[in-house]
Amino acid sequence: MKKIIVALLMLTMTFSLIACSSEGEQQGSIDADVLVSEYGFQWTDTSAPILNEKGANEISFTVYSSKNASAKDYNDMKIMQDLFDQTNVNVTWENVSESVYSQQKNLIFGNSKNRPDAIYHAGMSAGEIVKYAKRKMLLPISDYLDYMPNFKKILEERPDIKAQLINVEDGKIYSLPRVEEMGLLQNPNILFLNKNWAAKAIDAGAVTGVTKAQLADGLSLTSAQMEAMLTYFKNNDMNGNGKSDDERPLSFVYNNWQGNQCDLYGMFGLNDNLEHRIVINDKVTYTVQDERFKEATNFIASWVTKGLIDKVSFEQSQDNFLANGKGVENYGAFYWWESETVVSNPENYIVCAPINGPKGQTVCVSNNPEIGTGELIVFADCPNYQVLLAYFDRYYDPMVSAQINYGPVGIVYEEQLDANGMLVQKELPAGVTTDELRLQNAPLGIIYLNDYAWEHVVNMEPRAKLRLERLHAFVTPYVPDNVKPCPNLQFTLEELNTLSNYETNFNDYVRIKLIDWLLKGGVSDSAWSAFQSDLTGRVNIGGLIKVYQDAYDRYIKG
Repeated sequence: MKKIIVALLMLTMTFSLIACSSEGEQQGSIDADVLVSEYGFQWTDTSAPILNEKGANEISFTVYSSKNASAKDYNDMKIMQDLFDQTNVNVTWENVSESVYSQQKNLIFGNSKNRPDAIYHAGMSAGEIVKYAKRKMLLPISDYLDYMPNFKKILEERPDIKAQLINVEDGKIYSLPRVEEMGLLQNPNILFLNKNWAAKAIDAGAVTGVTKAQLADGLSLTSAQMEAMLTYFKNNDMNGNGKSDDERPLSFVYNNWQGNQCDLYGMFGLNDNLEHRIVINDKVTYTVQDERFKEATNFIASWVTKGLIDKVSFEQSQDNFLANGKGVENYGAFYWWESETVVSNPENYIVCAPINGPKGQTVCVSNNPEIGTGELIVFADCPNYQVLLAYFDRYYDPMVSAQINYGPVGIVYEEQLDANGMLVQKELPAGVTTDELRLQNAPLGIIYLNDYAWEHVVNMEPRAKLRLERLHAFVTPYVPDNVKPCPNLQFTLEELNTLSNYETNFNDYVRIKLIDWLLKGGVSDSAWSAFQSDLTGRVNIGGLIKVYQDAYDRYIKG
């Protein structure tokens, strides 16, 4: 333990001495007029250098960042070297693993005499921003938007993004966001069915009301037909390997961010998600208070009891789920974004419409946001913060954003744009996957990729296009117009205290009850009544609803 503590302290002490030195004082700062006259500082022309050669030699910044284990050191990444060539802003990156950052985070904020200038991949929660802004530790970025023409334009054109960033305690913005809008995250599940297994079930007369000619993308099955299919899969040697006990009729990864169980609740008309919190007609609603949630849970539990849903689905990791799908076919049906990632023979699987259940046919509406807040913060005592803000503003240029997100020109993209002025992906090096090349060469982080970028700057990856096509055809049409995900919301100190006191208890309580019900045959009427009583009593769901509703009302007012 002592060795770990010493190692952490040593890492903290390695921050460059150019870092900020004390609260609220930008020691080493150069007068703004001198920055312009002697160091060539300019920010209005986003295609020209930010500093002159003297500025490149005499002004520098230290930025602390966690990084993916597969990624190169950011100092060695071509995109960072290219940005220096384009801006003349000298940034030294202090890279650590994600686990080390989580351990060091409080140490960094507590060490006012030896801090970096900024933290990238900061992962700042709304509560942390309120806390540190109140202590004057964070630079109020919204006070200096004139140095950030790209970001300023985004806020002017997208008041919804601005509303998700503003600290409601003082109306200022203290962090920079990551925005990658594809229209994927709201619906994290697509249902795939093994069409060859389904054809065998139909030939055997195990399923009525559906023909082999209908086994194509878009197939809509009732819950009774799906149950009959899954029962046949369970009781027969579908993969022909001489075993009748290695087939997994329906599989998913319980409570995973994608490919999870939530769409099964759609059979009862519920747009559930991992938080069980959605917005219906602009009212924050918890699905666990709906009587249909009890009915759906009992229905799903019956499938578990019958072995139609393998209990492994409730305990396997995402990696195990993907590994188990390779080789000999053993998945009859599963939830994921694409079959190509899960199974060795994706051509054997079709995309189904949501299961048409006893009380509905709808899908999960996830609260996973395409707008990530708290991605980067600058410390209030950072010297020459104007230059650093102008530098990070370049990340929001869509051409730069594409390279920050996927990798640089010359490695991931061709040097020449196509006839439409868009980035062209290079052929992959032998033995390297798209993911590997991306993770090695792209820092990810603060970007702005919206419809304009996908139409005019960079093509979506083929698999992302495929996901989007399938979602638009077979999933999103089943989401009611009055149902929305809960966006990133900003809270007051009082609201944060309420969430701190009750939300973890709520999440733990529901998680424990739900997994118990699903694996042990369902929930009785008396247990459900006691559950509802606890939600309104000791778990204080009413208080949680009020906090989220008040924050949501502020959000929609802008």
